[in-house]
Amino acid sequence: MTQKTTKIDEEALAEAYNRALSLEKSGNYDAAAAAYREVLELDPEDHGGAAIRLASMGRGETPLKAPDAYVATLFDQHADVFDNVLVDQLAYCVPLLVRQRIQALKLGPFKRVLDLGCGTGLTGGALRDMAEDITGVDISENMIEIAHEKDLYETLYVAEAVDFLDDNDDEPFDLIVATDVLPYMGALEAFFFGAVDNLVPGGLLILSSETLPAETFAERGYVVGPHQRFAHSETYLRDRLGATGFEIVEVGDIIVRMEEGEPIAGHLVIARFKP
Repeated sequence: MTQKTTKIDEEALAEAYNRALSLEKSGNYDAAAAAYREVLELDPEDHGGAAIRLASMGRGETPLKAPDAYVATLFDQHADVFDNVLVDQLAYCVPLLVRQRIQALKLGPFKRVLDLGCGTGLTGGALRDMAEDITGVDISENMIEIAHEKDLYETLYVAEAVDFLDDNDDEPFDLIVATDVLPYMGALEAFFFGAVDNLVPGGLLILSSETLPAETFAERGYVVGPHQRFAHSETYLRDRLGATGFEIVEVGDIIVRMEEGEPIAGHLVIARFKP
């Protein structure tokens, strides 16, 4: 059976998306929402992240995750300047925070490490001397090409994180690290169950998340924040990890990055798989 592919009207899509962005910036959220719905009709795979923008404006349901096409497009476009923008301009230092906590808690060294959402290799570089073997996975082909050039990983895959965890049948890892992955996922059950399936007993999962003030969540575990990324409550992270078979080693408050001059608050979570 051949799969039918729909050709996108690029001109109409660009017009609708630019109109939606302009209306959103002017504060006309109802009209912006109507334009973003036009975008979704023209591009059901949602390369521009219209569903995320609808949720961040409070004009659409919170999706379970950011669309794969959107995340891949976003990071493919920014791959060449990623390190410079993220580290130098946005003061992103989560990989170094991960390294510091591993050292402080006297964890490792590690035989096999899985770096999910490895990007250009910032976390792989921070952990290279702590691991015998590091596998990197990212949804962006352009990011993987840059990571490959750095020669930090034994193996690299272009894949979405949960899909990789579901499909992988190599031997399990003793550390899975996911820095800056959760901001593109809402519901985390599938991700945590996938991690369990790929960890040795007693293996570690280390992840970073973004968060917002408690009242913003209003009993919800995750929301799309004002910068079109998912924020998770600490309670949700603890509950879902516990329900999946992890015990919390520690949850620390961190500043993930700067955005428009403001610090973005988050958590650095270290959990151990206890079968």
